[in-house]
Amino acid sequence: MANITMKELLEAGVHFGHQTKRWNPKMKEYIFGERNGIYIIDLQKTLKMFKEASKFVTEMAAQGKLVLFVGTKRQAQDAIAEEANRCGMFYVNSRWLGGLLTNWVTVQKSVKRLKELDDMATDGRYELLPKKEVIKLERERKHLQANLAGIKNLNRLPDTIFVIDSNKEQIAVKEARKLGIPVVAVVDTNCDPTEVDYVIPGNDDALRAIRLFASKIADSVVEGSQAATDKEGAEIAAGVSYAEGAEAVAASAPEGEGAEGEAPGLDASELEEVSMEEVLGKGGRRAASDSRL
Repeated sequence: MANITMKELLEAGVHFGHQTKRWNPKMKEYIFGERNGIYIIDLQKTLKMFKEASKFVTEMAAQGKLVLFVGTKRQAQDAIAEEANRCGMFYVNSRWLGGLLTNWVTVQKSVKRLKELDDMATDGRYELLPKKEVIKLERERKHLQANLAGIKNLNRLPDTIFVIDSNKEQIAVKEARKLGIPVVAVVDTNCDPTEVDYVIPGNDDALRAIRLFASKIADSVVEGSQAATDKEGAEIAAGVSYAEGAEAVAASAPEGEGAEGEAPGLDASELEEVSMEEVLGKGGRRAASDSRL
């Protein structure tokens, strides 16, 4: 499972929340304290809840499910696109089109149009058209590309969505909940955690924090996909071995062999004991100069 450490969270500034006057009371249980007018998020809870979210995403990927990465705020756009592409999933990083999930059939018409224009641009059909017509079509293609590039090859509704800032992407969250699609989201102190299925309390504005969470969720997807591939390969190998008489060898093997490697253990994040009092003290000095984007 994708591992995240307290040191990484601190270095990325994940513990910095919003100003105390901009908060949602429902986030109270995830807030450790306050320093210089800024809420400090309890990173012990962030570690625990990230592990749960990561485990869920890994299991989904292992079952061949589709994950949609969503982050349209300026500082999240590049990270969302890069990490989604790295793990072979889909993304929305420019603008969430209303009805993208709930009005899926109509959105697919726009995707079909984008593919048609892409084909026209590459197969030479543009050369047969007047220059003014080509400029018009190219303008349309760029507009569609900006909004639909990340879901161009998404042929069905995603099975879960990963969101940066559930407030900013509230339309996406509401559509997903309406359709029963699980939502994994980075939730800051000004968000409503009750709208999210898997809450990851943390700073959703800082570039480093966004990239950290996006990369770790992408790692979870990669691990899940790899586990599915390994399982499939093992099943095929087992079938071949069985055909060759490996059943007798398996029967003679010590019972429970290999269990040690599969036994659940504590990862580095669970073994870390970091005093939030220390974090609060250090964070206070940094919070005063912390420029939230």
